[in-house]
Amino acid sequence: MQSLLNKKIVLGISGGIAAYKSAELARLLMQEGASVQVVMTDAAAQFITPVTMQALTGNPVYTNQWDARISNNMAHIELSRAADAILIAPASADLMAKLSLGLADDLLTTLCLARDCPLLLAPAMNLQMWQHPATVRSAERLRSDRVELLGPASGAQACGEVGMGRMLEPAEITEQLIAFFQKKVLAGKRVLITAGPTFEAIDPVRGITNRSSGKMGFAIARAALEAGAEVHLIAGPCELNTPLFATGKIQRTDVVSAKEMYEAVMASSNCDLFFGVAAVADWAIANPSKEKIKRQGSGKSMPSIEFAPNPDILLTLAQSANKGKGKPHPYCVGFAAESTKLEEHADEKRKRKGIPLIVGNIGPDTFGSDLNQLLLIHERGSKKLAKAPKLQLARQLIQFVATQL
Repeated sequence: MQSLLNKKIVLGISGGIAAYKSAELARLLMQEGASVQVVMTDAAAQFITPVTMQALTGNPVYTNQWDARISNNMAHIELSRAADAILIAPASADLMAKLSLGLADDLLTTLCLARDCPLLLAPAMNLQMWQHPATVRSAERLRSDRVELLGPASGAQACGEVGMGRMLEPAEITEQLIAFFQKKVLAGKRVLITAGPTFEAIDPVRGITNRSSGKMGFAIARAALEAGAEVHLIAGPCELNTPLFATGKIQRTDVVSAKEMYEAVMASSNCDLFFGVAAVADWAIANPSKEKIKRQGSGKSMPSIEFAPNPDILLTLAQSANKGKGKPHPYCVGFAAESTKLEEHADEKRKRKGIPLIVGNIGPDTFGSDLNQLLLIHERGSKKLAKAPKLQLARQLIQFVATQL
């Protein structure tokens, strides 16, 4: 899956030690299907050579406003007009100050001023430089001019200090650029998502869980954020990083048991859209042991385990939904991981829960995999989403649900 297919990106590089990351960034952008045209400042060439960037991108690198390779000698016009976006990484404090004031004294700043496409900056500088009032003012002016700032992050810096100002990693910048280009079909919407398994303790050591990896739910969280939503992700025990973590825009709550997940969902139920993706245990252990249950003698004496029903998260939220004007609020989307008779069992669950849409899949075929295939079942029929990466399916699902709101 190439999320930047046919996108033309002008990659600007200004002077800073983080320029060494620009080579990896160019490679990642191209892996996602983008064509990359590099423009460098003179200071950038002190840290990484134009030859390196030309070899990686397959395109000539421009450093001079008066480059004779542009037939009309207007590089600032020609390069910006051909771009879908200009991404500057790293963006130094000096460059940010110039752009915030509309100064244009070299090729990179001039083409930014002459652009008719979006401009995104990945700041990179020392902690004190980032916190300086002048840089703070530069960032504020740029944001007011609708320039996107990606980062910076906090961490160890080349100077030996630790703090804000570190450029995001190339993979993080790539993810945020991809998100920038997604249609904002959920702008202004609050989305609540459950993901992963739950764990019901038998004793302090053992418990009952399931094979859900959480990957589908996390993919939907990322797709919802890409679509402009405010996202709250409630995750059962799984080893997955928060999607688009560097943006700081996904609120994440980690839980263990079904009861904890229920309480977290009910506390955040004031949302516009709910995706019940988690594989929630139907039953809990009625009286979990406070100590590890020991195997006695030959093992012929089996422990007795009593079960108690867990609260039904999806049913409770669906029943509390405001159904004014014919559409429930929140709009609830359920998930059904079945082993056989997918459409029959999933639709039965949809009707039993009283929800407008359920997403079905054959669970054993997809647990832990990065691929999935989905069946969307609603009141008016069904729609198949062919086998594809889970993130691609999540984006398709978000687009479909947006049409139902």
